[in-house]
Amino acid sequence: MVDPPADVIAPDRPLRVAVLVKQIPVFEDMVLGPDGRMVRDGIDMHMNDYCRRAVAKGTEVARASGGTVTVFTLGPPSAENVCREALLFGVDAAFHICDPEFAGSDTWATAKALATALERFGPFDLVMMGRNSVDSDTGQVPPQLAELLGLPFATGVRHFSLHRDRLELRLEHDDEWVDVAVEMPAVVSCAERLCDPCKIKDPDAWATVDGSRIQTVSAADLGPGPWGQAASPTSVGPVQMIDVERRRHMMTGTLDEQIDQAMAILAEKGALASGLSTEPPLIPDRTGAGFDGSAIAVLVEPGRERVNRELLGAAAELATEIDGWVAALGPGLDDPDEDLGAWGADAQIAIGAEGNGNAPVEEDLASAIAPWAAETQPWAVLAPGTAWGREVASRLAATLGAGLTGDAVGLRVDEAGKLIAMKPAFGGWLVAEILCASSVQMATVRPGVLPFPRLNADRPPARRNSLDSPGRSRLEIIRRYRDDDSDELANASVVIGVGQGVDPAEYPKLEKHQAAIGAALCATRKVTDYGWMPRARQVGITGHSISPRLYFAIGMSGKFNHTVGVRNAGTVVGINPDPEAPLWEVVDIGFVGDWAEVFDALIPRLAEAQAG
Repeated sequence: MVDPPADVIAPDRPLRVAVLVKQIPVFEDMVLGPDGRMVRDGIDMHMNDYCRRAVAKGTEVARASGGTVTVFTLGPPSAENVCREALLFGVDAAFHICDPEFAGSDTWATAKALATALERFGPFDLVMMGRNSVDSDTGQVPPQLAELLGLPFATGVRHFSLHRDRLELRLEHDDEWVDVAVEMPAVVSCAERLCDPCKIKDPDAWATVDGSRIQTVSAADLGPGPWGQAASPTSVGPVQMIDVERRRHMMTGTLDEQIDQAMAILAEKGALASGLSTEPPLIPDRTGAGFDGSAIAVLVEPGRERVNRELLGAAAELATEIDGWVAALGPGLDDPDEDLGAWGADAQIAIGAEGNGNAPVEEDLASAIAPWAAETQPWAVLAPGTAWGREVASRLAATLGAGLTGDAVGLRVDEAGKLIAMKPAFGGWLVAEILCASSVQMATVRPGVLPFPRLNADRPPARRNSLDSPGRSRLEIIRRYRDDDSDELANASVVIGVGQGVDPAEYPKLEKHQAAIGAALCATRKVTDYGWMPRARQVGITGHSISPRLYFAIGMSGKFNHTVGVRNAGTVVGINPDPEAPLWEVVDIGFVGDWAEVFDALIPRLAEAQAG
């Protein structure tokens, strides 16, 4: 990684800063009722982790400028506590948007209410919020809010500098770093490591706050609406808790006997297979099909070949069910050597910037696609669940008033011909069916969860077209760079997860074991905090979620914050010298011992089994 810039705050006038915060349940206390809905009564609630950084940085900016910082939250009466905590931290004022009419708000309705409140009680020079909430992980509200306010937007701010009215930011995007500049007013969302958080978790201290400093805002205060569920273009269908069963089989006997036991279980569970267990699906043919049916649009992100092909393959399958066709839209699709027909596209529409050769940024892309979508009225728009895809799709959905499901892990057509998107929440503990009421249905899809299709060379080339973007973006891209390739981690069938219990001096030995079985490496947050592995390798609540066939957890205690990111792994093997470690609750096979000793005995057996 390029050396990080030093944060500098040097405004030339007092600034009005707004910070938007959300109250969420504590993961470990989450309970579902008989109706499949989350039970909130009696559950500990707290401020979203990303929002804590926004409060801290927003307060710092306001104090440095001699200005003010105001907190806004939308939620039930209990959400007043996040206002109280922010006031204790030092913000100047708090608005609690609270009314039964706001119940059932999806991200679009939430963004609409927040945007209306900001306009009513503003103006503000800078609007700050968390990158996403760890309970739903859509990341949609910040870009939807920016679109409704007509402001530029920067997501995942990791380093923050302000010179007069110019923000110079380093952004954390998936496996990529982006340095940008933007003039205020602007909306920014904060990464977890931006700064030390606002954190005053003592309810007794909250009670000392003068309640008159919190202004309650009703639906009537914001206007006629509609609000809440009535304004939401998405609705939640059946919800189920995903309870991953693990064997929790602890190895006993001599080390050789333990290895024999483990190999037997791995063979029984199919974890020793190499390559793919089934042949990937072939992209459907379109022999004789035309363009009379409805379109399914796929937003194609530059440099994301795998997820683009996953989405095109899924769109082609859906198109066969609705007698539709697939349109791929994105920058760079005018390359004559880049034909997406064999991957499922029936048309590919290149989007270029007017007046210059630079690729349009997210705001420009959404502005270019919106008129096309309004005229074409596609049955659905699909986008990758990346920082790029979330912003383009969220801005587009806000413009169209379309329902948008974030971070979907599955797509299907229901009996009425509508799109059903399967949406996980709470780190994958819950999965809900989301239905869009709007004519244009939208979803961002988590990379790596859809089948990677086989190319169909018999499909005709995609029909080509182009769109011009308005080139109005206020966000200046200075440079992009990566310090790792997270695609390797997302696509790996075997992964070794490394905690802070593994000394970095032992990494060369670990890497030899890794190479012997063709595994990828991932890490806990502490490991990436220390800089021992790149941020792109972090797995857990504030990192990636992965689903390898075989996962090894070494040098870690097994706390929920990390293990939630591997809930969908096929088989989990844990190694830890502590017989009381929380890790044993989430493994299929457990070794109480030193990871290096176990690996010295186990890895050669695994490599031999894979070769056989």
